[in-house]
Parts: sequence; C-alpha cells; structure tokens
Amino acid sequence: MAVEITEFLLSAQSADVKIRTEAEGRLKQFKEQNLPGFLLSLSLELSNDGKPVESRRLAGIVLKNSLDAKDATTKEHLLHRWVSNDIPLRSQIKGLLLNTLGSSVSEAGHTAAQVIAKIASIEIPRKEWPELIASLLGNMNQQDKPASLKQATLEALGYVCEEISHNDLVQVEVDSVLTAVVQGMNVAEQSSVRLAATTALYNALDFAQSNFDREHERNFIMKVVCETAMANEADIRQAAFECLVSIASTYYDVLEPYMQTLFELTANAVKGDEEGVALQAIEFWSSICDEETELQDFQSDETGDSYPHSRFIEKALPLLVPMLLETLLKQDEDQDQEDDIWNLAMAGGTCLGLVARTVGDAIVPLVMPFVQENISKPDWRSREAATYAFGSVLEGPSVEKLSPMVVSALEFLLNAMRDPNSHVKDTTAWTLSRIFELLHSPATGFSVISPANLQKIMAVLLESIKDSPHVAEKVCGAIYYLAQGYEGFEAGSSVLTPYLPEIIASLISTAERADASDTKLRSAAYETLNEVVRCSNLVELSQIITQLLPVIMNKLAQTIELQILSSDDREKQGDLQALLCGVMQVIIQKLSSTDESKSVIFQAADQIMVLFLKVFACRSSTVHEEAMLAIGALAYATGTEFEKYMPEFYKYLEMGLQNFDEYQVCSISVGVVGDICRALDDKMLPFCDNIMSLLLKDLSSGDLHRSVKPPIFSCFGDMALAIGQHFEKYVPYAMPMMQGAAELCAQIDVNDEEMVEYGNQLKRSIFEAYSGILQGFKNSKAEIMLPHAPHLLKFIEVVVKDANRDESVVRAVVAVLGDLADALGSNVKMLFKDMAFCNEFLGECLQSEDEELKETATWTQGMIGRVFSVCGSSECLVDLVSVCTMNLKYNLEKGHYV
Repeated sequence: MAVEITEFLLSAQSADVKIRTEAEGRLKQFKEQNLPGFLLSLSLELSNDGKPVESRRLAGIVLKNSLDAKDATTKEHLLHRWVSNDIPLRSQIKGLLLNTLGSSVSEAGHTAAQVIAKIASIEIPRKEWPELIASLLGNMNQQDKPASLKQATLEALGYVCEEISHNDLVQVEVDSVLTAVVQGMNVAEQSSVRLAATTALYNALDFAQSNFDREHERNFIMKVVCETAMANEADIRQAAFECLVSIASTYYDVLEPYMQTLFELTANAVKGDEEGVALQAIEFWSSICDEETELQDFQSDETGDSYPHSRFIEKALPLLVPMLLETLLKQDEDQDQEDDIWNLAMAGGTCLGLVARTVGDAIVPLVMPFVQENISKPDWRSREAATYAFGSVLEGPSVEKLSPMVVSALEFLLNAMRDPNSHVKDTTAWTLSRIFELLHSPATGFSVISPANLQKIMAVLLESIKDSPHVAEKVCGAIYYLAQGYEGFEAGSSVLTPYLPEIIASLISTAERADASDTKLRSAAYETLNEVVRCSNLVELSQIITQLLPVIMNKLAQTIELQILSSDDREKQGDLQALLCGVMQVIIQKLSSTDESKSVIFQAADQIMVLFLKVFACRSSTVHEEAMLAIGALAYATGTEFEKYMPEFYKYLEMGLQNFDEYQVCSISVGVVGDICRALDDKMLPFCDNIMSLLLKDLSSGDLHRSVKPPIFSCFGDMALAIGQHFEKYVPYAMPMMQGAAELCAQIDVNDEEMVEYGNQLKRSIFEAYSGILQGFKNSKAEIMLPHAPHLLKFIEVVVKDANRDESVVRAVVAVLGDLADALGSNVKMLFKDMAFCNEFLGECLQSEDEELKETATWTQGMIGRVFSVCGSSECLVDLVSVCTMNLKYNLEKGHYV
C-alpha cells in the first residue's frame, strides 16, 4: 500500500518552480487517489532514520496538515477522513509515530510528537486510543532510555494535553502524567529534557485541579516550579514563569501560602534577569490583576455568590508599584516605530494600568512622586517614563481623585508636545488621548476640557498632527476621543464646532501625507474623521459635512484611476478605497439622519452609486466589504428610490453571498440584503427568488463559516416583513432550516464559551426570523404559521430555562412571544394556556432595569392578554389575572402607583 515518496517530497521543496509544481501535483494526486496509502507512506518516511532530514520534515508537516486545520469545517472533514480508515492501518501509523519519538534525529521526534497529539485530539475523545498515555509514560519510566526519547515523549505529552479536554483523561492518568512531567523537571535531567518537561507541565495544568486541591501535591508542584524558575538556563526559567502565569489565573484561590516566595522570584527576575524571563514575571502580576478585577466585578453583582478574594495586589502594592515604575525606564530606542515591539517598559506600564484598575485610588500616592521626580529631568527616558506612568493610572481611580491632578497636569502635557524627543511626544499624545477618553464626558457632567483651555488644546493638537507619523497617529487618537466626548451633549457640542472645519481639513491632509501610507497614520486619520463626523451636531455642521461629501467622492474616484503595476499596488489601492468607503458610509448615515439634510444624499445618490459599482469592479475583497456597508447605508437613506440601482448592483450582491472564502464579505452581504429589504419593501420581490435560493444554499453549506448563518435567519425576517404574504412560498424551505438550527442550539457545549456565545447569536436570529415572518403574515395569511407555533413555543420554553441565555436573546424572546400572540390571536389560546412558564418569564422581564425590555414585555403581556380575553374560560382568566397581578406587584414594590 505504501509508496516511495522521498523524491516527491524533496522535489516539492525545489527552488525550481517547474520541478516544485510537478512534485506538489504528484503528491496531491497520490493523496486523492489513495489516502490510506498516502498517510502510511508519510509515516514511513518520517520514521525512517535513513531518509533525508528535509523529506522527513515535510512528511511530518503534510501528515499533520492531513489531520487538522484552523477552519472548523475543514477540521471536521479531516476528522471524518481519518476515522474512516481501517483500524489496522491507523494502528500501524500510530505505532510508527511512537517509534519515531526515539529517533536519533531530534527534529523527527519533535514532529512525531506533534502528529501524535493531532491523532490524540481525534481519537481520545472517542475512546479509541486508550493505551496512548501508558505507552508514552513507559518511555519515561525506563532509566536506560536516551534523553532524546524522554524529550520527545514529554513534548508529546504536552501537546496531547494541549489538544484534548481535561475531561478526556481519568484521574489516574492525570496523576501519572503529572508525576512523569514533574520528574522530568528534576535538576538531574539534561536541560533539553527539563525544558520539554516544564513546557509539558504548562499544557497539563488545566488537568491538575484535583492535584491542586490536595495540599501535599500542590506544595510539591509549586516547589518544583519555583525551583525551576531559578534554573541556570534562561529558556527553562522562562518556561517555569509561564507555568506560574497559568497557575495565577487557574488556581488563584490557593496561592496565599506561596505569595511571599512568588513575589521574591518575580522581583528578582524583573530587576536582573533576561528580558524574556522578566516579561513573564511581570505577566504573573498582570494575571493576578485580571483575576482580582474579575472577582471584584462578581462581588459588585447582586448575585449573593461568594468568591475568595485574597487582595494580593493590595497587599503587595508598596513593593509592587516601585518595581513596575523602575521598568518604565528600560525603553528601547525604536519602540515607537515598530508596531509589534513588546519590551520591559511596555509590559511594566500595561501591568501598572491593571494594578490601577484593581486598587483604584490607592495607587495614586505611590505613582505621583515618581511622576513629579522624573517629569522634568534632562534625560528623555525619565520624562517619557513619568508621562507613561501618569497615563497608565488614569483608569481605576475615581474622578474625584484624578480630576485635580489631571487638570493641573494638562497645561504641562500640552507644552510637552513640543519636547525635543520624539518618544516623549509620542507618549504625551497617548496620555492626552487617555485623558480625553476617560475624563471628558460633558453629558455626564464632568470634563477636564473647558472653553478656557479648549483653544490651546486644539492649537497644540492641530500643530502636533504634523509631527512624525507615530506621534501624529497618537494625536489622531486624542482628537478621536475629544470629539467622541461631546456625543449626546447637544448643548455643549457648539464649543467644538468652530474648530471642526480646521480639524476636518487637518485630518484629510494627514491622510494624504506621503509617509502615511506605510504606517497606521492614514487609517487613524480617516477613522478619526469618521468619529468627528459621527459625533458632530448636524444642525450646526450640516453645511460642512455636505461640502465634505464631494471631496471624499473625488478622492474615491481618483483611486479608481490609479495605475496598478503590482500586487502591492493593488493592495494599497484596496486599502485606500476601503478607508474612503468607510468615510462615505458615515457621511451618508449622518446626512440621512434628518429630513432636511437627507436631500443632499438623494441629489448625489446616482454619482455615489456609480462610484461604488466602479469600486466593486476592482475586485478587492477588503473594498468589497467596506463598499457593501456603504451601500447598505445608501439603501437606508434613499428608501424605495434604491430600486433603480438593483439591476446593476445585484450581480455584486450575488457574488458577495457566494463568497465562502472571505466569509466576512458574505456576512456583510447578508446584512445588506436586510438593509435593502427594509428600504424597498415589496419592490424587493423581483429579486427574492434568487436571493432566497442563495441564502438557503449558504445555510446548507458545510464550507461556509458558521458566523454567517445567524444573520441569514435574521434576513429571513427582514425579507418576510418586506414582501408580506409573498413570503408564503419560501416557508416550506425556511421553516425546516429554522427548526433544525433550533435543535442545534440544544446540543451546544455549555463549557465552551465561544460556542455559548454563538448559540446565543443563533437563538436571537431564529427568534428575529420568526418575528419578521409573523409580522409579515399578520394582515393576510397568519394561519400559515399555525402549524409552526407549537415548535416555536417549545423552543422558547427551552431557551427561557437556559441559564446561558444573554440579554439580547431575552429581548428577542419577549418580542416573538408578543408577535405570535398578535399575529395568530385566539388561534393559539390553547397553546398559551399550557405555557405556564410565560407568566414567570414575563414577570422577570417586567422587573428588569432595562426600560426598553420592560416596554416590550408590557406590550407582549397585552397581546397575550388579548388572546386570553377572547378565550373567556376561567383557566384563561386566572392566567391573565396572574400576569396582571405580577405587574401590579412590581409597580407597587418600586413605588409606582397605578
């Protein structure tokens, strides 16, 4: 069955494109024609010490990629392909991989460990490889085995623990794994084995709950980890601190006895160890902050639950804060120019910010002396560190504590924007943006900005936006939050209005800078422009925004004429078009928000649509996404007038709905269908057959990313609302899909937070679909939905009893209950009669602090009450009285007299 593939694997890495392409084609052909033989051949290649390292390396990579993928759909497909192979073949491959762990070539053992873990991730949850852990442990228990075998085995154990759930191993296996791993960390072992063991422990910590519950075992594990954190080798020390970071978040409640030792370890590492180790030592305290902030959030909830809160940060504060402040002085010369840089100063400042959020006002007196001592020193590092410290502690302490300090510092910071050092200016601009974000909210009654200082603030920002790109980018952030602070404060927005023409002009000029395209500056400038427009007072600024529209349209038109000579040119064109389409969307939304200014959009709509269609013709997925969003805004603004654009636009909409590879484009296209439905109403009808066909195909596809599917159900509701009774012909196709999705919701793993969130999105969208369809049929063919009402009510009951439902789901449930009663009336009286859970659920909603939810619940109560009043039976009357009594009780408890 196996085939000699060494030559193909080597040729597939050739520098000669022709040879490489031909070899890749032969490998692909082999895989498609004989998958079992292909997998076995790869395993034999990887396991054979007589083969070249290069062919073995690629064999391992291809084998691993044949078992796993990042995309969930592809991953599921590969899983089924593996388990469809004969058991003897799978056993032979697994045996070869286990033997490869002992290879004299360490890279082969390392690769085999990874592949073993991928197979384990498939088989162990299915109880199909029960002997794996014992086999691996056998390699560790024999004294005469070489260090390379121990290293590869420990790597395999670590990777397996990383891939599977802690529920997949029984406690005896967990105990054995931890014993082997901890023994591998022993100082007597070779450094390569110790490193592999320490890394394996990191991956196994989630499995160790029972072991950490037992004091003697916990003490032993902590002793070994702390000793390993003082190893001679830096990479082993770093791995040990990574374990401590994980322990801090996973086992916070049992750390008390070890905190003195842990503080000494982390302090020594921060002060004198290599940067990689020191960064992990700081990360330990960041993790403690995260845990304590979360505990404080729990305690602030009125749940009545009690959580252990040891207040480690508060206790360590007098020593921890000085340690973190010292790290701020260890900057890199080029840290502002590189986006992905992460150094000791940045980690220390981030941790300082987390400490401020954790302890609040208590941090201020510990930080301010450092700020005052260093802010005026001749050394730029001191000035930058002082500014960074000041900016880092602005979130956490109370406004009362911060406001005098910030008001007095504001003048100094504005002057510091003229500092001769670029790093100082960069951090000062960031600090100003933090001040405007956190301490500038006129709508709530407090702002550090006043008419007295606004003129200087604007003068400094508009001058500093001309500085180097990284400084100008931070200045854009400051302007962003400055404008955002005035949102919702109509009385005060006029304070900023005189400066807005110059702000808008400066932002456009900044975006056009020659040095803006290779940095984040252009994006920052346009995103800030969007926020300035979005938050402006339209009454005062409508003329300026109206004048801005043709300026942006002209810039978008210019991008279409750009000469494209390379893929890099195409990418830059796409990025710029995306940003400009984003600005167009915001302008359209702003001007269409009042009848007076909406006429501007009507007059320019033809030109706008022509531009968007030309952008689509460029075929860049990024642009496609932004242009789709802008077209959704245009459809909302123009209403039924958008009908004339549909024949030309439809082909691009269809392309978007079929774009499975770039699923965000597909998702946005679905959303735009909803926008157009709301705009066109029954004029959407000529396009509905094709669109519904595409939406149903999207739902049925196993290749489309799951995140697109909830919006599709919501889109069903939008379409039904638009075309009313004409949706009847789609009901036989839409309902099974909705009911199937409802059943899928019941199968979601409640221990997987990501899946729980997806489940809530799915539930909400299903209810939105039902609401739209019920409302669409309400005045003509409501009886069409009668056969589906029992399933809907059963689904509602399941969701109401689900502890993992979120607020958006609750609102959707309340709305669909009302829509069901409103549309079907007395036809569903017997169904509601048997649904006692409705009373309790509506009672909960009526006691919510969410006014919108209470209003919807009151309406729903009335709709159900109307059903009961038609019923006339004593049981129905009792149920109606029950709901009304609950509402009356709530009002009396709140002091509302009715």
